Order: sequence, then C-alpha cells, then structure tokens
Amino acid sequence: MQGNSSPVRSRQYTSHVRLDEIVRRHLEMTWQAPVHSHTARALDPLLYELADEPRPVVLDSGCGDGRSTQRLAYRFPDHVVVGLDRSAARLQKLAPGGLLHRGNLWLIRAEIADAWRLLADAGVQVSHHYILYPNPWPKPTHVRRRWHAHPVFPWLLVLGGLLELRSNWSVYVREFDRALFLAGRDSALDLVAEDEPPLTPFERKYRDSGHTLWRLRSDLRKVRR
Repeated sequence: MQGNSSPVRSRQYTSHVRLDEIVRRHLEMTWQAPVHSHTARALDPLLYELADEPRPVVLDSGCGDGRSTQRLAYRFPDHVVVGLDRSAARLQKLAPGGLLHRGNLWLIRAEIADAWRLLADAGVQVSHHYILYPNPWPKPTHVRRRWHAHPVFPWLLVLGGLLELRSNWSVYVREFDRALFLAGRDSALDLVAEDEPPLTPFERKYRDSGHTLWRLRSDLRKVRR
C-alpha cells in the first residue's frame, strides 16, 4: 500500500546562504530566553530520579505519539529512555495529561528547546540522542527554527552522546552536517536502508510514499582538534 505524503517543497535547494553566520553566532553567544514553567515542572520528576539513581539516558526528541520511544525502550533496557514532544494531542493516547513513566520509559510533554537546556544544565549526559523526522521548516525565512540554526544548538552539543537524525529533506540533513562541522564535530551521512524497520509512523509514511530517507550520525562527545 502506497503512502500519500507529499515531498518537502522549498525555494531553498542548498544550504541557507546565512547558515554559517547564524550557527557561529549561536556558538559564541548564550541564549538568555526564560524557560517555560510547564516544561520545568514536567521535567522535575525525571531529574529527581536521575539525581537519586544516575543511569545512562536515551533521548527521543520530537517523539510524536511516543511509539518510537517505546521501541527504543525495548532496545535499551538498561537505560532511561525519554520521549519529548510539545504536542499534548500526539501524546494523548500513550501519555494522557502529558506524562507517562513506566519501567525505563518516560514520555513527557515539554518544549524541546527548554528541556534540552534543563537537562544539560543539570549535568545529564545522554548516551544516545534520536531526532527522527523533525519539522524541516522549509521556508528560507524560517531557517532559525531548524534545530541546527536554533539558539539552543549549543545545549544539544553539551548533552553529548551518539546523535542520530533522520529526515526526508536532504537540505536539512546537509545543513545539520555543516553546523556540526562548525561546532568541531564530525558526522556521517547515509540513507536509511529500505529493509530497516521504520522507527516512527512518519518514517513508514514517507517510505510508502517513495521518499528518499536521509540519516546523519555523529558522536557529539568527540570534539575535533
């Protein structure tokens, strides 16, 4: 059965002309925006648990309905696996009220940028970080909303771990690769294998629609000298 998802459409066919300037500015300056109080409250139980019983953390940022986080919790039984999403509607089925804690699985409704800052500032070290099919914000005027050009990007680096990002828009992946290079990290780009089980409903839909699925992987712990 074929999917009906349209490919990403944009007037931008290569990396944004101001990408380097934007990324360098974020790397040199500290973002001072206040953290949303609802995200701070939502993360408190997780931070208390990690302070009381430190364990390696797997992040699934932008987890949608949480099914990808469930799969990762099975894959990493000895880790605390945390799915973050800002949408109460997406999380409603698995995490009514925006919070689920079951075994090693956490699903938390939160502003992702704020959650990254709180986790990094609390000294949480991430072993694996998945960003699976983020909103690509394909309009050139929205470039600063993409994670690699967002002012929270330095906190993503501080969290560390093995990063895996997937997208059906090659420009997004190549921009992320460039941003990591500017931040002193190496990364590798490839395609998600056609026989690899989809991690998210979006991935399944894009694959069924015939999209090319791109992947970036980077060990954020290793800083290029």
